[in-house]
Amino acid sequence: MLRTREERAALARARAREQQAALARAKARLDRLDFHPTPVDTRRTRIWHVPWLFRAPWFRRFHGYEACGQILIRRPLEDVSDDLIVHELCHVWQEQHGRLRMWLSYLRRGYQHNPNEVEARRAVAETR
Repeated sequence: MLRTREERAALARARAREQQAALARAKARLDRLDFHPTPVDTRRTRIWHVPWLFRAPWFRRFHGYEACGQILIRRPLEDVSDDLIVHELCHVWQEQHGRLRMWLSYLRRGYQHNPNEVEARRAVAETR
């Protein structure tokens, strides 16, 4: 369906408001925790709906992924739980306190029992 420029702009503004609201809700939850010395900074964080990425073999098992302070999601934002955004925003927070250390931990320890994954799951559980 073709849309006018004004309709596309209005849709983009609505999506940006939804994204900022989701980030604000997740940040409010994480701000209740003291996992790191300073609160998570969401000023440069965006949520990207990229379903094609999750068709790649490495990403098939994930519903969300954090990379370089950005949150990538498989499904449209309106279909994603706040818990997933909290989990991924916790990874943004971890990166803000040591990106290299965080990424190297996955090489050394793998995924399932990685301290970063444990912490992100804990952040979700403790802020429900």
